[in-house]
Amino acid sequence: MTKIKFCGLTRPSDIDAANRLNADYIGFVFAKKSRRCISAQRALELKKLLKNGTEAVGVFVDADIAEAAELLERGIIDIAQLHGSEDDAYVRELKERTHKPVIQAFRIRNPEDAKNAERSPADYVLLDSGAGTGTVFDWRYAKLVKRPYFLAGGLASWNAGAAVKLLRPFAVDVSSGIETEGAKDYEKMAAFAAAVRKEG
Repeated sequence: MTKIKFCGLTRPSDIDAANRLNADYIGFVFAKKSRRCISAQRALELKKLLKNGTEAVGVFVDADIAEAAELLERGIIDIAQLHGSEDDAYVRELKERTHKPVIQAFRIRNPEDAKNAERSPADYVLLDSGAGTGTVFDWRYAKLVKRPYFLAGGLASWNAGAAVKLLRPFAVDVSSGIETEGAKDYEKMAAFAAAVRKEG
């Protein structure tokens, strides 16, 4: 069964929706330039509302390694997701310092990008079209990645089922595709989850 990650949650109502829809993962964004960025304190408050069994992922873009490590060690997040130019040494050090899982994101534009994802020392890789661009990349390249991965980039209820059926990713990751006017929309979240689970 493909797992579901709702990313960029910022409000208690977002967490309530994720709980009701039995999300496997939710994402808190700590990248300062993102409109979805929240503080560590806000993330802590929201994490307390998250039901057991759903893991909180912290999204970072070239953050100081100590910042990511602290949030992992304090239990504010369970997994770190790296969306910048972090190299293998950064990934290994973060894993070593915290003993927590790391997801490394890759922008997939060609077969070489897929090979780089394949070689990552991270626990999981995330295949995307870019940093939150909300567009789909050429899924043929995803087929070159033989390890389990999170699929992101331009997903919404209307294409998530097709993605799951074609690629069988470990998980699908959605943010803008479940929003209306920049805010998470329960109906869109529910439709997305139903589309994914219909295809398994």
